Amino acid sequence: MKNTNQPGTLYLIPAPIGEQGKDILPEYVKSIAHGLTHFAVEKEKTARHILKTIGYSKPLDNLEFFELNQRTRVEELLRCIDLLTKGTSVGLMSEAGAPCIADPGEKLVELAHQHGIRVVPLVGPSSIMLALMASGLTANSFSFRGYLPVRPQERRKKIVELERHSRKYDEAQIFIETPYRNTQLFDEIIKACLDDTLLCVAREITQPGEFIKTLPISKWRKTKVGLHKRPTVFILCAK
Repeated sequence: MKNTNQPGTLYLIPAPIGEQGKDILPEYVKSIAHGLTHFAVEKEKTARHILKTIGYSKPLDNLEFFELNQRTRVEELLRCIDLLTKGTSVGLMSEAGAPCIADPGEKLVELAHQHGIRVVPLVGPSSIMLALMASGLTANSFSFRGYLPVRPQERRKKIVELERHSRKYDEAQIFIETPYRNTQLFDEIIKACLDDTLLCVAREITQPGEFIKTLPISKWRKTKVGLHKRPTVFILCAK
């Protein structure tokens, strides 16, 4: 998508969550992705696989990818901004789910706004929002906390802090973890929180192994659930 008379557009393209999620993307989103030849992505290999999965018809070797992660320098982002300014549209693609939410990309979007470039978010899956929708917990007031501290003592302190905050402000607390640390986080939550605090565990949303359940902590202590290396969203709500 190129028009030398005006800047290009930065499209925020959601990615399927897991191999079975390709049919979740609306056709118009796939159509926009198929019309692009330049992409800002966290990992080029994953991006190529996603494009192939959604039926991208052009030769993938002819595409240009800008790798975008926590180590990407501003100078590299400005190369992408320069293309956009000159009329080439770019797709910002997540590894899974919605871009810029617990995911690199917000700096590129910020620069796009600074340079007067149109930013268009496209409809697609967000595990965080889908988990909240299905949790039955306070959706009128919630906070997304991202990743909690890795060190056990700091993590436990943060969990207790979030529980108190939730009770005081009647606010659901949403957080995630690197999948291989899910079990440790779950164990810490059920040890640290009070019996009547509610916890939603939303695992592998939109995938065959999807599991979404909200229970008080007292019942979670008696429930076995496999979370190791399986993408999971946690939502805490203290009444």
